[in-house]
Amino acid sequence: MYPESEILFPSRVIPLLEDLRGDEWRQLVGKVKKLPETHVDSLAFSMMMISIGGCLTCDLDSYRASLGCATCAKRTIGSFKGTDKVLKKQFEDARKEVSAFIKTNDVQLPKPEKNGNGNSKDK
Repeated sequence: MYPESEILFPSRVIPLLEDLRGDEWRQLVGKVKKLPETHVDSLAFSMMMISIGGCLTCDLDSYRASLGCATCAKRTIGSFKGTDKVLKKQFEDARKEVSAFIKTNDVQLPKPEKNGNGNSKDK
């Protein structure tokens, strides 16, 4: 098993993608990387990456899995042919889909844990 590969795009990789494109992308990643992984925007970002990265067709015997999720995600974003606006639109579409799923299925997302001084750990 590859130690840095997971079944689907892991939110821990989001910060590694920040400087791979232009300002619009940098702002999006900068916002999402500060959020807990259960936040709607984090879930939408992961859903977008799963879609454009082809995570659903990745398996442990594949070349992509041997690279690891971080390298695969960097390659996916670095080689994306569309503009930052297209990526932002895909993110917004994914956010709408995640929000609709949560609402339709009455999903309760966990609240971020608090640290010792009363602030969220995952801001």
